[in-house]
Amino acid sequence: MLTNTTHLKSFSIRATDGELGTVAEFYFDDETWGIRYLVVDTGGWLGGRRVLISPISVIRTDWQARQLDCQLTKKQVENSPDIDTRKPVSRQHEFTCLDYYGYRNYWGGPYIWGPSVYPRNLAIPSAVAPQSTADRIRMASIDSHLRSSDAVTGYDIDAADGEIGHLNGFVMDDEAWAVRYIEVATRNWWPGKKVLVSPEWIERVSWEDSKVYVALTREAIRNGPAYDESLPITREYENRLYFHYGRPPYWLQEGESRPSVSRAGVST
Repeated sequence: MLTNTTHLKSFSIRATDGELGTVAEFYFDDETWGIRYLVVDTGGWLGGRRVLISPISVIRTDWQARQLDCQLTKKQVENSPDIDTRKPVSRQHEFTCLDYYGYRNYWGGPYIWGPSVYPRNLAIPSAVAPQSTADRIRMASIDSHLRSSDAVTGYDIDAADGEIGHLNGFVMDDEAWAVRYIEVATRNWWPGKKVLVSPEWIERVSWEDSKVYVALTREAIRNGPAYDESLPITREYENRLYFHYGRPPYWLQEGESRPSVSRAGVST
């Protein structure tokens, strides 16, 4: 199911034995645009501490109740590694966090989640022999490429021939936990029109200048399918979008079978 991530904010996060808190924002990586962690505000429960919850732990998404169920206990979260979410999260921090929960690493594979398209598969212990300590240290030293959704929202968007607007939000896939599209508000050029752009069409991102460069012309974007957040994103709409831009759709590149993750109100 595709949905705008604005709907994800303030979702309640539930462990197997009670509520953990609410979603404040998320971290995605700037290479695959996979949503790696939810930043959860625990409120008074842990004295205002914010914790990172990986989609690997999510077993059910209930969009009507605005709730995510996780295969974690409150004690696990309480004793989890303390990570300052106000600072960049390093690969060392990630490794420590994933190792604590017993999850496999998501990096180093051909899919969005490393060896898998879907995060839940990384909760299953690997049949491969554990990495040596030296390998673990080496992998932990690599840049994590994590970006804050709040920090990136508002970035200027430049087409191949000039500015077209700003990044207004993200559209996510709640099975793959991936950013499938960025939402572009076209500002003064075409008042009121919003469009979707796939991360695969992004030429580069200047994090220093807060600007995203897309490999599309302004004219192509102006004539592209409009995006209405109040309407569901159907496969028919996606087909029109990809056909208009003459690009291959992402689902043709992901050959894994769909997972059996429960999503209230949606068949699996």
